[in-house]
Amino acid sequence: MVHGGVCVNININRASDMQAAPLWDPNLCQFVGLLTVTDFIDVLRYYRTTSTDAATLATRSISDILADSNIMSGVLGDRRGGMVSSSGSTATIQRTGFLSADTTTTLKHACRLLHHNSLDFLPVILPDDMRVLATVTYTNILEHLVTHFREQRRLFDDTIYDLGIGTYNEEVVTVTPNQTLAEALHLLHMHSLGAVPVVDQETRKVVGVYSRSDITFLHSATDVEDAIRNLDLTLESVMAERRTDVTTPDSLHTCTMGHTLQSIFEYFAQLRFNRLIVVDEEERVVGVVSARDLVAYFLEEGK
Repeated sequence: MVHGGVCVNININRASDMQAAPLWDPNLCQFVGLLTVTDFIDVLRYYRTTSTDAATLATRSISDILADSNIMSGVLGDRRGGMVSSSGSTATIQRTGFLSADTTTTLKHACRLLHHNSLDFLPVILPDDMRVLATVTYTNILEHLVTHFREQRRLFDDTIYDLGIGTYNEEVVTVTPNQTLAEALHLLHMHSLGAVPVVDQETRKVVGVYSRSDITFLHSATDVEDAIRNLDLTLESVMAERRTDVTTPDSLHTCTMGHTLQSIFEYFAQLRFNRLIVVDEEERVVGVVSARDLVAYFLEEGK
C-alpha cells in the first residue's frame, strides 16, 4: 500500500529478506511503483546525512516519503529499479505508466524493459485481477539462458574481455574494509552501482563484495535510530556478520580476463551469482562482470 508506514515495511523486509515489492494505490486501484530494500536504505542514509530527527521516520507513510522533494531529489531521484527512476517512469505519480510484464511478454521484451529503463526488477502482473506473479531480475533471465543454451555447440569461445562484457581497469570502483557503510553506500549511489569489490588496503587483493541491498546492518538494529547509527559501522565489521556462503548470489566469486563466455555460463549454472570479480594473477581487481552485463550483451547481439 502506498500509504503504509515506513517503519512497518522495514520490519517486513527484515523478516523476509524481500528485495522488492510493487506499490499499490487503493485510490487509483492500480500499481504505481516499486519499493526496494535499497530505497529503505537510501532513506536511512538521507536521515543520517541531513541529521533529521530519526524518530519522525517511524510516523511517516510511504506517500509522505514520496511527496518529500528533498528525499526524492537527494537519494531516490535516480535510483535504478526503485521507487523512482531517472526517467520518472516508476514514480508514484505516474507520467509514463507503471513498467511491468504479463504472461504474454516475451523474454526479449522483458530484457529490453529492464535494460533500456535501467531497472533492476520487473514485476510480472496478471492484468485481469492485478495479482503479482513474480519479479524478474537479470539473474532470473541469465538462469533461463544458461539452462536452455549451455548445452548447445560451443559458440562462446571468445573471452569476456575480448567481447567487451563488463567494466575494467580504471573504470572499476573499489572500497577498503576500513571504510564505513555510509561511505560505501554514497560511492555506490554516486556511480549508480549495485555492488562494489572490497580490496585489502595494502595488497589491493580482493577480499569481498559489498552489495547496495545488503541488510546485514539492519539485523542488529532495534529501532530506526539504531539502524541509522549502524551506517557508521566499517565494512569489515558488517561483512564479518553477514549471512553468506558460496550459494549466496552476492558472495565473492572471481574469474580472469581469460575466461570464455562458455566457461562463465557453466560457472553461473553452478553458483547463480549476481556478478563476478575479474582478478589478475595476484588476485587484484581488474574488472567486474555482472548478470546485467551478460544479458545486455545478448540483447545487443540479438538485434
